[in-house]
Amino acid sequence: MSVLACNLASYGAFREHAYPHLSEIGLRHVEIECPDPGSVDRVRDELSTYDLSASSVIIHCQMDADDVVLRFAHYMDAAAALGVKVVFTSAKTAELDREYVYGRLQNIGDEAAKRGIVVALETHPDLVTNGRVGRETMEGVAHPNIRINFDTANVYYYNRNVTAQEELDEIVGFVAAVHLKDTDGGFESWHFPALGEGVVDFKACTDRLERSGFSGPYTLELEGIKGEDFTVDLAKARVETSVAHLREIGLVGS
Repeated sequence: MSVLACNLASYGAFREHAYPHLSEIGLRHVEIECPDPGSVDRVRDELSTYDLSASSVIIHCQMDADDVVLRFAHYMDAAAALGVKVVFTSAKTAELDREYVYGRLQNIGDEAAKRGIVVALETHPDLVTNGRVGRETMEGVAHPNIRINFDTANVYYYNRNVTAQEELDEIVGFVAAVHLKDTDGGFESWHFPALGEGVVDFKACTDRLERSGFSGPYTLELEGIKGEDFTVDLAKARVETSVAHLREIGLVGS
């Protein structure tokens, strides 16, 4: 059974309220920035205080850095120590030759495999701009430990005339993690409300993922609406509304 988690960015500038609030409403998993290996015990203790665990961690990927593979491996040591099996990253070619980038991702995949980790590339340009591009990247990298984090709203933000369901169909076999995010559907429109208040058909997407055998984490990522007065109460309400919507459509997270 796939777990339901929350990315702390959903709380914006009020992240200090995230752990107690998530614990209060019964969510037990979070997506957090990957700590340095020396900070793992502190992070684990803080999570356990609120009966939480990290289902995924975020590791930054500077593809044009000469030591990108070593840096990534360093932080994956921390992920492994936390017991995390999925690493989220946003990778770009950084104007490097695409085949060279594929090679670096293969190297990162080899390091991930040693630690029992899967690296999930975010739905961002230029490696996973949409379903077609994501499939090309997966086929080019051709590594079982390099997969995709499918973002249900980013496919609208970076593309015109698409639906999340259609884009998911292109890459569903490569998806290792999902960011659940709603949108008004506009191209480059920073309008990401609570789940169920936009155009994304979460029922269709999660049903398709479940049919494919998806077992990675579903993670709430609620990035808000441009120009709104964002408060801690709004952050909490959005998380609660989103969880309620997922219950309504029958998605059960543990």
